[in-house]
Amino acid sequence: MSSAAETPGQAPLSYAPAPHPTPHPALIALTIGAIGVVFGDIGTSPLYAFREALKLTEEGGIDATEIVGVLSLALWALILVVTIKYVLFLMRADNQGEGGVLALTALARRALGRRSLIAIVLGASGAALFYGDAIITPALSVLSAMEGLRTIPGLEHGIDDDVILFLTIAVLIGLFMIQARGTARVSALFGPVCILWFIAIGGLGIWHIADELSILRVFSPFYGVAFLASHGVTGLFVLGAVFLTVTGAEALTADMGHFGIRPIRIGWFFLVFPALCLNYLGQGAFALAALEHAQATGAVFTNQDWFFLMAPDRFRPWLVGLSLLATIIASQAVITGAYSLTQQAIQLGLLPRLRIRQTSAHHAGQIYLPAINWLLLAGVLVLVVQFRTSSAMAAAYGIAVTGTMVVTTCLAYIVARHRWNWGRPLALAVIVPFLTLDLVFFGANILRVVEGGWVPLVIAAAIGLLIYTWVRGRGIVRAFEERQSVPMADLAAALSRRPPERVDGVAIFLTGNPHNAPGALLHNLKHNKVLHDRNLIVSVRTTDRPIVAVEDRVKMEKIDDNFVIIILTYGFMETPDVPADLGFGAAAVKKPLNPAMTSYFIGRNTLKPAAKEGMPLWQDHIFMFLQRNASDPTDFLRIPPGKVLELGEQVAV
Repeated sequence: MSSAAETPGQAPLSYAPAPHPTPHPALIALTIGAIGVVFGDIGTSPLYAFREALKLTEEGGIDATEIVGVLSLALWALILVVTIKYVLFLMRADNQGEGGVLALTALARRALGRRSLIAIVLGASGAALFYGDAIITPALSVLSAMEGLRTIPGLEHGIDDDVILFLTIAVLIGLFMIQARGTARVSALFGPVCILWFIAIGGLGIWHIADELSILRVFSPFYGVAFLASHGVTGLFVLGAVFLTVTGAEALTADMGHFGIRPIRIGWFFLVFPALCLNYLGQGAFALAALEHAQATGAVFTNQDWFFLMAPDRFRPWLVGLSLLATIIASQAVITGAYSLTQQAIQLGLLPRLRIRQTSAHHAGQIYLPAINWLLLAGVLVLVVQFRTSSAMAAAYGIAVTGTMVVTTCLAYIVARHRWNWGRPLALAVIVPFLTLDLVFFGANILRVVEGGWVPLVIAAAIGLLIYTWVRGRGIVRAFEERQSVPMADLAAALSRRPPERVDGVAIFLTGNPHNAPGALLHNLKHNKVLHDRNLIVSVRTTDRPIVAVEDRVKMEKIDDNFVIIILTYGFMETPDVPADLGFGAAAVKKPLNPAMTSYFIGRNTLKPAAKEGMPLWQDHIFMFLQRNASDPTDFLRIPPGKVLELGEQVAV
């Protein structure tokens, strides 16, 4: 019932072992699936990224150098941050194929061993920041797509902010309500819809590049650097907005376990990256052409919704509809990402147990967490109502993503230095440029705290406080249990000398430390004064690997004829199933369990706040709230509720 990392050094050190070749039909299917899930967030950035970055240069008028400079920064952000850092480098830092900030944290913990506190702190920070991203992404992306309705001829004046707000809220509520049903059926459409989306936005870009072929000069980084050098503080604000072009890059590593490295890389290089570049080039060329027309006619040039205006009037309703589907898919990806991250955090001991439901009998990764779902919906609706427009919300987006990227880069240094055994000069030479880039973007986004950037920081701080309180509180409870404990070997020897009354059946005592007598066993002997015919001391542990092979799941150690220690080990991506795995373990010693004759004993201590010891009183109440609202261990461990007895005592926290 406790989380424990594997002993460092158990697994051989390696530098991203080469995956087994994937057959062509499977590779194609995985690539289509990756395009639908992995790239949804970054794929919808053209809806608002260029518009929002250019908007920050409006004071004093927008000229051609600003359009070209902003676009150059956007393209080089895609090249440096997404292509080089994530696709080519960080995707090599996988944990048995799994990626994401917590998978990288587990890898770093294994590499550091007993010095793993820094990895845990970084991982918890990255996870906390991700929840801010998970709340902002659905709100911003769906709202930006709905705002496209105003660009449809005839609806310019009939669609006001209140109508857009109402439609956005309706779509978001519907999206979160269907989560309980699972996404297995609709997810089959994600890939084809997103392929159509990328083809459409790439085609729009190609069509408008011809408006101003000189736009191709933005591939020279000179224009971006010159823009930053000539615009001072405004340039930093623009840089923060430009970062909107790469939001969603974390999904490339987070979803490696579902699709693999090759399908994600193929999808990026052969479709997604070209489509994004073409669309941004098209928006820039379209804006330059509009600027030249305004200058020729003496009209005032204003920043506009360039993405939707690129489409001809008769095709614009279809583009708005397609963009709405794409943003729903992007939102779905980040919602399921929050479920997966929460499951990993629970298994790693960073959060209390929550109710987890499998929504697919065939795909273990398709899960639903009701508590997380409704908390996300509440946060999303508050953001939509509070900010009302995508432009107002855009300022809140970058901080969460850049913060997570800084954490990821720091963890990558630990992995490169201590797991891949790179020398310090090589590790610094590779990581420092990435970290510098991340810190520049993070600093640029910090400037927008007042505009709305405080939102993800507050969310991350709240989640971080919950994680810290839970970890510290569990540590206090474990320390109390250790002080009250008796070595299992000593208890077994004492009982063999003075055997108590025996009863038929099997008693399973669940505990965090199997070599100390479980509190429930001691209370059972003290109050009931009996011992079952067979007694299994069972400990459920979570390793820092995503998946544990079935043959490595169960480890048994016989103490004497009365007691057997069983350790069940699960990966942090797996859901425990104690009865099934105990049946496997018992069969291995030719003594299959009889469910009708089996009872489970769980230690359930009553928490008592103490102002003069442990945590501060206010933190005691937070920990007690988390403990009370944690899902029942019988649900989490899949133990039949009618077979459980809970015994415990008061613990001051």
